[in-house]
Parts: sequence; structure tokens; C-alpha cells
Amino acid sequence: MMSRTVSSWILSSARNSIVLQGKGRLYSICIPNRNKIKWKLVFSKTRLYPAGSCSLDNTFSLKKAFRHTSTEEEHFSFQLSPSQINDILRAGELSHKILDLNGKNVNSVLRFESNQLASNTPIEDRRSAATCLQTKGMMFGVFDGHAGSACAQAVSERLLHYIAVSLMSRQTLEEIELAVERMKPVLPILQWHKHPNDVQYQEITSQYFENLRVYWQHLLDLDTEPGFSLEEAMICAFKRLDSDISLEVQAPQENELMRNIALQVAFSGATACVAHIDGVHLHVANTGDCRAILGVHEEDGTWSTLPLTRDHNAFDEFEIRRLKREHPRSEEKTLFVNDRLLGILMPSRAFGDVQLKWSKELQHSVLENSCDAEALNIYQYVPPNYHTPPYLTAEPEVTYHKLRRKDKFLVIASDGLWEMLSNEKVVQLVAGQLTELNVQKPQLAFEKPVNLGYMHSLLLQRKNRGIGSLDQNIATHLIRHAIGSNEYGEVDQEKLAAMLTLPEDLARMYRDDITITVVYFNSETIENYYRNNE
Repeated sequence: MMSRTVSSWILSSARNSIVLQGKGRLYSICIPNRNKIKWKLVFSKTRLYPAGSCSLDNTFSLKKAFRHTSTEEEHFSFQLSPSQINDILRAGELSHKILDLNGKNVNSVLRFESNQLASNTPIEDRRSAATCLQTKGMMFGVFDGHAGSACAQAVSERLLHYIAVSLMSRQTLEEIELAVERMKPVLPILQWHKHPNDVQYQEITSQYFENLRVYWQHLLDLDTEPGFSLEEAMICAFKRLDSDISLEVQAPQENELMRNIALQVAFSGATACVAHIDGVHLHVANTGDCRAILGVHEEDGTWSTLPLTRDHNAFDEFEIRRLKREHPRSEEKTLFVNDRLLGILMPSRAFGDVQLKWSKELQHSVLENSCDAEALNIYQYVPPNYHTPPYLTAEPEVTYHKLRRKDKFLVIASDGLWEMLSNEKVVQLVAGQLTELNVQKPQLAFEKPVNLGYMHSLLLQRKNRGIGSLDQNIATHLIRHAIGSNEYGEVDQEKLAAMLTLPEDLARMYRDDITITVVYFNSETIENYYRNNE
């Protein structure tokens, strides 16, 4: 039996494992990845919210209900019913269909579907989706946090606003500034598409708004028209937000809660991948190792994959050369140690992580003046060979792609998905689900007369199509396959149950947080664009 094999192997390996603890918050663990063993850096979980304030611990509480709290439990079971599995997998589902205007959807985005599954407690990934109200287009973002969820949370709330402001005309910025000066209602910048469990830093919203205002005042001072290109806007927004994160924690702050949040945001980190879609114009800005790919339906009926990002890490030759250019030759052999930046961090670009950006003196000064740093699990950690900071940047790499008739969907996901499934497999699964859902539609009408034999035949057909046919949300379908597939690429229910019930102190050894957003394009809108412009 697979469940006995999995459970006995997992428990014995966990109870006999050696955890290598580092100073403060860093440690390494061994993660089985498909048929390979891969070392990856993870960080101890830090509590973000002080007593009495909102907490992420209740987020996705349904999923946690079936998880064991420790490998030391005496009665340990990996058994879940199919309905319990579905409850866990579907708890984070989010979908949104773009409304038709008089029967004509002029948006190139038809709909999007998203989901996430926690490994860390609480989950460190975040996601964002919004429609731009003062400019054109929609934006979708996935953010992978490390050393806690604080940085990913802040970036998910703020980055899309920074991009939107960067794209505004001078006239619009002046109107917004005038409204703020006169204490009148401000034009809404974004229409958010959120999951009910998506949380927000309500206590610090006013400070975030003030810093956003300082940014648009800076743009007004530039006195340039027509302003940034979309690529320039995304790069400027990424860099400005990361700069604000760094400055906010250095500024004097009397409010203890706001000071604590600023500390945890700056001393944790997050990678980010954001897509901006306006008509046939697709821009993807990426910092770190989240990933975006296109699913392309070729003329011969086959599906292909078009990567839109590069993973920024020690396995990317461009990143290695970039860092070598930015630092003395004497540091060439110490920039990456054990495939990590300075032997610490897997991604070579990220928000936050001021430990790899600030001087030793600045780190010491900020933490010395922060009486709550140790209580928040924040410590000064200076890695060996730390001579010429900054070693880390949040500057994104921006890719432009003009959507074609054959481009059908965009997948943005954190590395928790890509560690388990290849680009090609993800496109294959999404395309297969699209085909299956289209095939199922005309089968809703039963043949007459309906008899037991016919019903039995339908049930067998459904069984043969596999468990994936249960998922109306494609992101759920991908998560199901990512953690439950066997060596033949089929979902094994017993393995799936085992992976979902792993104890909190063990889950991170076998899977990372997974966050996925799939955006479907409106082929008719794209077709009309080319028809009208040819």
C-alpha cells in the first residue's frame, strides 16, 4: 500500500533527521524533489502580529484542520476522504470573469483563476489581481516570501499601486494631489479582485498611502510628459517600493506596532512576478524565482510553452555575470556558495532582505535602536565575505510580448509549483483541462432512454478521465497534480492525502507554499485587434 510506504518513510526520516540551525533565523533542510534531492534554504517562521491584533494564523483554517502539529504524535494517520481533500485544496480558490459590455468583451483578459496551498504556517506566499481604473489594463502578481510573510504581504498590497501611479498622466496625478490637499475623496486607482481570506495591514495603511503620495509628488517634480514607458514604469515602481521599505524602517517611529511591522517587512524578503495586460500588450516584471509562462496553441493542434521570465539564482549565467560585474574580482568565488547568494539566499533578486543590502554599521544601528527586534526574532546576521554591499537588488527584468491569436493563457506561480512540475507539464495540464471541460459541455444532455447501463458507462468515462475532472478552478487542478502525482504523472489519492496531512514541522521538507494564477485570454478580442490593424 502506498500510504503505508509513504507514512513510514516520512515519519522515520523526520524523526531521525538532523536540522542544521544557523544564527538567528537561517537553516538548511533537504527537500526530496521528484526523483532528486535538492538542498534549499528556508527560514524559521516569525510571528508578524502582536497580541491583540489581526493574525494570519486563522487564514485557511480549514486546510489546517486536517494537519498534524508534530511528527511526535503517537496516533499518526495520513487518511483523508475525497471530500476532505477537496475542502483543503479548494479553500484558497479565487476566480473572476471579465464582464461583457453589451455582449462585447473588449478586454483581452477573458477570466482568471487562482489558488494557493500553504506549507509554512502561516503561508508566506501572497497574490494580487487588480484592474487599473485611471489607466488601461489589468495586473496580476505572485509574491513568494521568505523569513516570514511580512515582506510578501507589504509588497502584495503596495506594488501594484506604485506601478499604476507610474503610468498615470501628469494631469491625473495633479488631480489626485489636489484632492488630497483639499481633503476631498481621491480618485480610486485600482479595483482589487481579492479572496475573502486575503488580509491587509489596516494599521499601517495611512503610512503606506503617505509614502505613495511622496512618490507621485516626485513624479510631478520630474516635469516630464508623456512620462514613463510601461517597462520603465515597472522598473521604477519595483525599485522605489524597495527603497521605501528600506527607508521606513530607518525613520523614527513612535507607534510600536508600525515600527514592528516596518522591521519585519525590511528584515524578511519576497520575490515578485507581476504581469500587466493591456489589449495585446503583455509586460511581465520579475524579481527572483517566481515564474511566468504562456500556453500557446499551435496551428497543428499541439501545445507549446513560451517562458516569459528567467529564474534569478545561482543557476542563471546572466545573474552570475551581473553580480561579478558589480563586485571586485576578489569576491568572485564567494558571491555564490553552495548555489546560494553568499551561502544564504537562493534567489539573487528580492524585495526586503536588508541584511544583504545594508552596511554592517547601518544594520547594527537600526537593530540597536529597536528594542523589540529580538522579541520579533530579528537578529543581525552578517555572512562571511560581506565586504561590498548591496549584494541583492529588487530591480526587475521586464519582458514584453505582443499577444498573438495562438496565445491562450498565462500562468504565474511561485517556485513551489515549478519545483514539482516542469513548464511543459503545466501547459499540458491546463490545455488538457480546457479540452476536457469543452468536451464535457455537450454531454450534459442524457441520451434517451436513460438506463443503468448508460449511467454506468458515463461513470466509467468520468473515472477514466481522472480526479482532475472534479476541479473547475485550473489552479486547483495544478496543485493537485503538483503534490499528488506519481511516477506516471497520474494523481495518486493516497499520496495526495499523505502530502496534505504532513505535520507542520515536516511539511516544508516535502513541499513549499504554492501560489498560482492562470489568466485566460479572449481570443476573439485579440483576433479583432489584428483584423482591424492589418
